[in-house]
Amino acid sequence: MSKDKFNFSLKNFLSNKKPEISSSAVAEKFSAKMKDIAIKDKENETKKLAASLKLSYIYLSGLAIRPESLRLIPEQTSSQLKIICFYDDDKIINIGVTEPNRPDVQKFLNDFRKKHRRQTKGHLISKYSFNKAYALYKTLPKIKEAPLGVEIFEKDFLKYKEEIITFKDLERKAKSVSLTDLITLVIAAAIKSRASDIHIEAEQNLIKVRFRVDGILHDVAAIDKENWPKIIARVKLLARLKINVSERPQDGRFTIYLTKERIDVRVSVLPTGYGESIVMRLLMSSAVSLTLETLGLEGKTFEKLSREIANPNGMVVTTGPTGSGKTTTLYAILNKLNTPDIKIITIEDPIEYRLEGINQSQVDAAKNYTFANGLRSILRQDPDIVMVGEIRDLETADISMNAALTGHLVLSTLHTNDASGTIPRLLSMGVKPFLLAPAINAMVGQRLVRRLCPDCKESDHLGKVTLQKIENILKQLPLKSNIKVDFSKLKFYKSRGCPKCQGLGFWGRIGIYEVMTMNPEIEQLVLSGRVSEYDMQKVAVKHGLVTMLQDGLLKALKGITSVDEVFRVAKDITQNY
Repeated sequence: MSKDKFNFSLKNFLSNKKPEISSSAVAEKFSAKMKDIAIKDKENETKKLAASLKLSYIYLSGLAIRPESLRLIPEQTSSQLKIICFYDDDKIINIGVTEPNRPDVQKFLNDFRKKHRRQTKGHLISKYSFNKAYALYKTLPKIKEAPLGVEIFEKDFLKYKEEIITFKDLERKAKSVSLTDLITLVIAAAIKSRASDIHIEAEQNLIKVRFRVDGILHDVAAIDKENWPKIIARVKLLARLKINVSERPQDGRFTIYLTKERIDVRVSVLPTGYGESIVMRLLMSSAVSLTLETLGLEGKTFEKLSREIANPNGMVVTTGPTGSGKTTTLYAILNKLNTPDIKIITIEDPIEYRLEGINQSQVDAAKNYTFANGLRSILRQDPDIVMVGEIRDLETADISMNAALTGHLVLSTLHTNDASGTIPRLLSMGVKPFLLAPAINAMVGQRLVRRLCPDCKESDHLGKVTLQKIENILKQLPLKSNIKVDFSKLKFYKSRGCPKCQGLGFWGRIGIYEVMTMNPEIEQLVLSGRVSEYDMQKVAVKHGLVTMLQDGLLKALKGITSVDEVFRVAKDITQNY
């Protein structure tokens, strides 16, 4: 403010004062008036800046801000970036920003927009406006989140990281550590071994520790039986279970925080003849970032599935035995389809991985919240895509089919040996053929095979009988698949085992797939109501189906897995060749 403007304001103010007002009151009133003038000047400057930046301007002082809106941005983040959320509804989130050109502010707004999947609009505000609104954080009640278990951090594992190279190292170390550290040691070894499950089982004379690595259980350690009461108590303490309850099953969970990811550990305790059996499932947060390509889908199989999931309605069903990766495939599909303009809701039993931007619901039999009941409620939530964890009964199947026919894309799983068993299985449940034919888009059959360890992979010399069997299978590849195999140069691989793979010869897993889609000939089979798995596969092969077994042998030809592994996993479907 200029000196002349200041003198004029003071003179004008003093000339209007009443005699009964004291000099201190005059000074206070004058100071307040000057403050108001300064605020207005700053707000005018902010308004002009907003116009030059082509941003909208807003004055937040005195504006009613809902606590729910304020909480969308954490207090610490608001303080650091000088931004605040002052209004939101189902369609838009309005955020006040003091320094819109800061790179960290722009990055936060981009991430915020993706996370909340709503239109996010920035408004330029003055620092005065921000401070007034920021003060409202102090009025918010503090909400303490209930923990799902005891948190274990990576620093607890560091002391064991270099010591445990093989399973024998674990057994040796287990005899020297305290019981308090024993469970941490076992979990650390499981993470390093890439185990999906830890089994701790009480037997007559000892406690057996086993890891499931790439789908196969391995004995890794034996512990003295006298330590059992303390071990079971430690696990129950971690998972927030009742220590004094041993005659009935209990379920719990806890979380492990690593530098680059979070691991949720789901704990199941079951009473047995020699004591309780413990199974801990390790759910890696990195698993939810898998894509269809990295799972093992390729060529025409990948193209067919990509085309079918791009449809706005219909049903995609993944099939296979327990542990064949069906749910993981559905998660990969959801990751591909998950965009801000799509509403996705799932109903699962249980929720294994949390997916950002997707509404996930878990069935609860104790509250009569079943797949069927939950699915009815979900359809009232106006979803575009629905994932049903598993079709187990006619009611769930009927609701899913009708949803697929009324403008929703429905994803689900079914327990059958292969894709050709999908329709016969649903018909045996009682689903009407006239619903199945138009509702089903694709049926995906899958299994998981172990990948050969790249450090110890070597050529495998197969016998004549096995080679002849492989040739017979691959010669039945359909012409429409456009896959060429040089039968004069068939070469396969195996692994001998090395320290990197714990002597197992394998490192990780990959899917072998078959994708069967609807066509007029299959529709006629379905509508007849007298369809067999053999009939389904015969027609599908005629239209270009590459079977799971063929896909597995093609992966073996590429050196990804071994022939023995393919036949081990798919032994129940080799009889078709």
